[in-house]
Amino acid sequence: MPNPSVTSPQGIQLRRAVTSSFLGSVVEYYDFLLYATASAVVFSKVFFSTLDPLNATLASFGTFATGYLARPLGGVLFGHFGDRLGRKRMLVITMILMGVASTLIGLLPTYAAIGVLAPVALVVLRVLQGIAVGGEWGGAVLMSAEHATTRRGLWASFTSAGAPFGMVLSTGALTLTAATLSEAAFLSWGWRIPFLMSVVLLGIGLFVRLRVEETPVFEAERSRATRVPLLDVLRNHPKALLLGAGVGLAAFVAQGTLTTYLIAYGVRTGFTRQTVLNGLTLSSALAVIGIIGWAALSDRVGRRPVVLAGAVLMAAFGFVLFPMVNTGNAALLTIALILGQSVLHPMMFGPLAALYTELFATRSRYTGASLGYQIAGLGAGLGPLLFAQIDASSGGTSTTTISVIIAACCLLTVGCVLALRETRSQDLTSVSPVAPGTETLAAKPSSA
Repeated sequence: MPNPSVTSPQGIQLRRAVTSSFLGSVVEYYDFLLYATASAVVFSKVFFSTLDPLNATLASFGTFATGYLARPLGGVLFGHFGDRLGRKRMLVITMILMGVASTLIGLLPTYAAIGVLAPVALVVLRVLQGIAVGGEWGGAVLMSAEHATTRRGLWASFTSAGAPFGMVLSTGALTLTAATLSEAAFLSWGWRIPFLMSVVLLGIGLFVRLRVEETPVFEAERSRATRVPLLDVLRNHPKALLLGAGVGLAAFVAQGTLTTYLIAYGVRTGFTRQTVLNGLTLSSALAVIGIIGWAALSDRVGRRPVVLAGAVLMAAFGFVLFPMVNTGNAALLTIALILGQSVLHPMMFGPLAALYTELFATRSRYTGASLGYQIAGLGAGLGPLLFAQIDASSGGTSTTTISVIIAACCLLTVGCVLALRETRSQDLTSVSPVAPGTETLAAKPSSA
């Protein structure tokens, strides 16, 4: 069945859904990843100023990781109500929650002003950010995927593409602020400006999101919604949940390495903060193209081949990434970021939006897709924290262990992908088996 005409009611809603999902993801990840960048270049000096540089960075990454620990909670919470009440309502709430939390971070007093209450408040707001983004992704992906009739990988990928675009905006905002202010002014008050700007993005995102109708797939199943979607996932889709989390793990570990840990590592090895941020901004912009391109390819050749190729190549790349940075050459640093974040990471990450959507039944899809994705997302939050700890324990002299961990996560992803069947032809109104080579089974709706 072809996609509806862009001028038909279905086509208009698909276009609005994709636009809404992309902009909503941009807003959410601008705020969420702005914290990631700030944790690498600012927070260690503003909120943990009494610690030595390595331990301050470790503490800063610790608060960063709390956001990822809270994301599965957000996925379950908003997934529950999203499966029972609808995707659209939850997406409006998550966007408002993220905007408020980020604005308050921009208004937080520093450690010098209120002492230990400053990092405590920072952690609380970071947890709220994690809950918000945990509920955002699944709903945004479903809004696009459930409005589409074909090319689901392409349309759903715009939600994922919003993440690096949000990174472009966040690193760009920090870069511009840092470039126009003195170091003292930037650390005193300049870093707050990008956080306060989230209010503007929030207004734009809400304007677009409120114009999108609920998905037709959900409306058709609304009367048969299950009472506890999480139990439905755990009882009927446990293998899909576990394998799905494993499929996404390598992508998130790579993301945390390239967008968070490598910033602090690059600055510590001698690059200026501006040089690292410039490379990150460029690679993030190119990653938007990479994510959409690889996702579109997965509509043609399947989700599995694209993710498999990306995981294998990333496993090898992990062993050349740090030597490239250690050369002290800005061009090689930028090339490393582009290869990792714009080419290899999107191969694993681009098809995930459609793949997670295709693993679960409509009655628990928001919960299942969100939970699987956010469990995998722990890799992006815990990875930089673990790597910083390894770096600190070795005195900053060896990265081989870090490369081995990255490769191990990639190999786990390879195993999980091979254990899954291909999903690109999956009908979203049916439930599919997980193992390769099995037939698609018609879904039997559960009673409310």
